[in-house]
Amino acid sequence: MITFLKAQASSLIATAVDFLTTILLVEVFQVWYLPASVTGTITGGVANFVVNRVWVFEATDERTTPQILKYFLVWAGNLGLNAGGLYLMTTYSGFSYLVSKILVSAVVGFSYNYVLQKKFVFR
Repeated sequence: MITFLKAQASSLIATAVDFLTTILLVEVFQVWYLPASVTGTITGGVANFVVNRVWVFEATDERTTPQILKYFLVWAGNLGLNAGGLYLMTTYSGFSYLVSKILVSAVVGFSYNYVLQKKFVFR
């Protein structure tokens, strides 16, 4: 249970990095929401990997390269699910990009990321 709670804290940190990047790009630099969100997901993913490796799963005794490769595979799926879900929800629901991003991120985070990171990347 402690690992799950730590993973959720790590996810919140990564989400903050992701959302701040996305909002900054959309609202300040007028970037279209989809590439802004992809950039946010990338920056959040880097933050999430570092925090998960060092603090959540305490997996620093393993070599970094295999973890990065496994994380990248999981993260690529995460990126696709988030970008696709964001586009579909924003386009077809009438929600703003930010509401759509919140909803999609929550679903993907709980149903996909935690399970695969625990069982595959940092085991």
